[in-house]
Amino acid sequence: MAQTAQAQIQDMIERASRLGDDVLASEIRAFAASRQFGLVFEHNRPERMRLYGKAVSAGDVVQVLPERGKKEGAASKLLWLVDAICGSTASLTAYRTNSYNENDEEPRQANVDDLVAVAEYDQPIYAGLRETGRVERGGDKPYQVVINGENYHALESLLFCYAGKVDCIYIDPPYNSGAKDWKYNNDYVDGSDEYRHSKWLAMMERRLKLAKKLLNPASSVLIVAIDEKEYLRLGLLLEQLFPSCGSEMITTVISAKGVARAGQFSRVEEYLFFVRIGEAEIGLGADNMLDNTRNSKEKLGKDVDWLGMRRREPSAVRGARKDQFYPVFVDSETGFIKSIGDSIADNVERNSVPCPEGCDAVWPLRKNGTEGIWGITPSTARRDLSKGYIRSSVTQRKGMRNITIKYLPEGTVNAIESGSIRIVGRNEDGSVICSYRVEKGVIPKRVWNKKSHNAETHGSLLIGALLPERKFSYPKSLYAVEDALSFVIRNNPNALVLDFFSGSGTTAHAVMRLNHQDGGHRRCICVTNNEVSEVEEKELTKQGYRHGDPEWEHFGICEYITKPRIRAAITGRTPDGDPIKGDYKFTDEFPMADGFEENAVFFDLTYQNPDAVELGAAFEEVAPLLWLRAGARGRMIGHEERGFAVADTYAVLFDYSCVREFVGSVRSKPALSCVFIVTDDAGRFASVKAELGDLECVRLYESYLRSFKIAAEDAVR
Repeated sequence: MAQTAQAQIQDMIERASRLGDDVLASEIRAFAASRQFGLVFEHNRPERMRLYGKAVSAGDVVQVLPERGKKEGAASKLLWLVDAICGSTASLTAYRTNSYNENDEEPRQANVDDLVAVAEYDQPIYAGLRETGRVERGGDKPYQVVINGENYHALESLLFCYAGKVDCIYIDPPYNSGAKDWKYNNDYVDGSDEYRHSKWLAMMERRLKLAKKLLNPASSVLIVAIDEKEYLRLGLLLEQLFPSCGSEMITTVISAKGVARAGQFSRVEEYLFFVRIGEAEIGLGADNMLDNTRNSKEKLGKDVDWLGMRRREPSAVRGARKDQFYPVFVDSETGFIKSIGDSIADNVERNSVPCPEGCDAVWPLRKNGTEGIWGITPSTARRDLSKGYIRSSVTQRKGMRNITIKYLPEGTVNAIESGSIRIVGRNEDGSVICSYRVEKGVIPKRVWNKKSHNAETHGSLLIGALLPERKFSYPKSLYAVEDALSFVIRNNPNALVLDFFSGSGTTAHAVMRLNHQDGGHRRCICVTNNEVSEVEEKELTKQGYRHGDPEWEHFGICEYITKPRIRAAITGRTPDGDPIKGDYKFTDEFPMADGFEENAVFFDLTYQNPDAVELGAAFEEVAPLLWLRAGARGRMIGHEERGFAVADTYAVLFDYSCVREFVGSVRSKPALSCVFIVTDDAGRFASVKAELGDLECVRLYESYLRSFKIAAEDAVR
C-alpha cells in the first residue's frame, strides 16, 4: 500500500534517528513543519467583524457606512483609523494591513453615527452582556440562555464561563450553498466567489477551535449538521481538529418527497457528524432510527431470554479458558440442578470424576461429542444458581433424555438487580421467572428515516404554529434535533448544551422537551445574530434604514424569530397572546398551549473598553458572565454593591475591607459554587482563596481580561 507524503517523511525521520544523524532528523522535522498535509485551504484569510453597538473612540479601526438609502459598495469596505473625535465628527486616516487592504485614500472626516468599529478575528475584544428580557415559569430551575451577537466573540466570552464544561455542542452552520446564505467580512458569499470554500473552512475552523476548548475533555460530544456541498471538507476539518476522537457521520432523511433537480438525483437527506470526546458514548434509543425491525417496546412485559451456558464459538474447546471445564450435577429423576462441580485439569479424564448419588453429570460437550467449555467459572455458576439465574432444560429426542444448561447473562442479571427486569415468580426448581418492566433500548443505526424528522411538517409548520405569520427559512425538525441530543445527553439530566449557530432556537426547544420528559435541569445556550435576509436588507435599505435602527432590528433573526419562539414555547402563547394551536407529537405528546416549566433570559453581546473593565466601571456588562459561570440559576448580582454581595449560587467581594464579613457569609452558604474577588493585589486574592478552601475563587478583573487576551493569541496558532 502506498504511503502518504506525511507517512514517508515520518519514516525518514525515524531512519535518520536510528542512524544517529540528529542533524538530518532535525532538518527533516523543520521541513515537515513547513508543509501542510490533509485538508489544504487558506487558514489565514482575513475575517473582519463589525462590532455593532460598540461606541467608536479614538484609536478604533472603523468602516464608514453608506448614506441612508444606498446599498453598501467598495467604499464601505475600506478601513480607517480614528485619529480624533470632536463633537459628532471623527477625523480619519487610511488604515492599511499587511496585504489585504491597500487603502491609499486621503484623510477625511465623517459623522460618528456613520461609523462602525471593525476587528479582525485575532484582535482581542472584551465582551459583556446586556439583558433584554426574560421568561420565568420554572421556579428555581436554571435558565435557558439566548445571546444576540457575533458568534465568534460570543464563544470567546463563554470561554471565561465554561472552558472545559460543555457536555454537548449542536450546530447547524451555513451550508455554503452559493445562494448567499451567509456573510463573510459583512458581504454575502455567492456561488461565483472562487474563495468561498476557503472562506467557509477558515470561518468554521476558527469557531471549532474555540468550541473544542469549551467541550468537556473527559466526556462530551460535538454534533454538526451539514449537506452535500461541504460535508467532505467538514469531515476532513473535524479529523484534523479532533484527531484522537471517535467520529461518525449519520445520513438523515429530512424530506422523503425530495427536492427534484433536473439531471440529478432527488435530494432527500442531510448529514450529521457526531464527534465523541473522551469517554463519551452514543446511548440507546427507542428504535433503530431506520425501520420498524427493532424497537424498545417489543420486549416490554415479555419473559427474558435464557441462553445456553456452553460457549458456541469454534475456539471454545476444553483448555481454551482456565477453570471453565467442570460438571453440572442434575437430579436423575427431575432433571433439576443439584450442584456445581469443580473444574478439572486438562489431563484428567472427565469420566473419572465421581458423581453424587442420584445425580447425573452434565458436561459442556459440543454436538460432535468433543469437549467444550462453559461460559462462566464454577464460582460464578454457584452464585447464580443460588439466586435462580441458572436452570436445566430437559428434552426427549429419539427416546433419549437430553439436558441443556441455561443461564442469564451478566447484562440481564444486572438489569434484574437494578429493577428494570422484574422477577414475577419462580419455577419448581427455584429458577426465576422474569419479564421486562421498562423499555429495553436499541442501538441506533447510521441511516435515519423517520417521519418525525420531516423539516417542513415539524420545522416550518411548527414555527408557523408558534409564530403565526412569521417565516424562517429551512428550520430543522424539532424532533430530529431532540433525537440527536437524546443519544448523548438523555442520561445526563444536568447537561449543558451549546448552539452557536442557533438560528430559530430549535436546539433550546429540544432541550426543554427532554427536560419535560424526565424532569431534568438541562440548559442550553443559544447564540445567534440579528441579521435580516438579503431580500429584507434590500427593502429596508431602500426605505432609508440600516443596522441599529429599531425598524431594522425588529426583523432580525434573533428579535423576530429566536426570542419570540423561546418565549412562545415556554408560555404556550403566540406573540399576540393567543394559545398555541396543536399538540407536540411522538415521544412526549401534550398540547403546545401547556408550555414548559422553564426559565429563559435574553442578552445582547456588548463590547467593553478594557481600561473601564479594569477600573470596575463596566461591572453591569460583566455581571451576566459571572452569573452564567455560577450556573445561570437564581438571582443575578446585576450591579456593584457596597462591600460585597451574596446571591443563590455565587458571591462577589467588591471591597477588601469587608473581607472578614464576606468570608463568614460565604461559609454560611454551602450551596455557593464560586466566588469572585475584585482586587488587583495577588496577595490579597491568595489569602481569601486560602480561607475559602476548595470553593472556586476567581480574581476580577484580571481573570476576565486574561481570558479574552489568551483567546486572541490562540486564534493565530
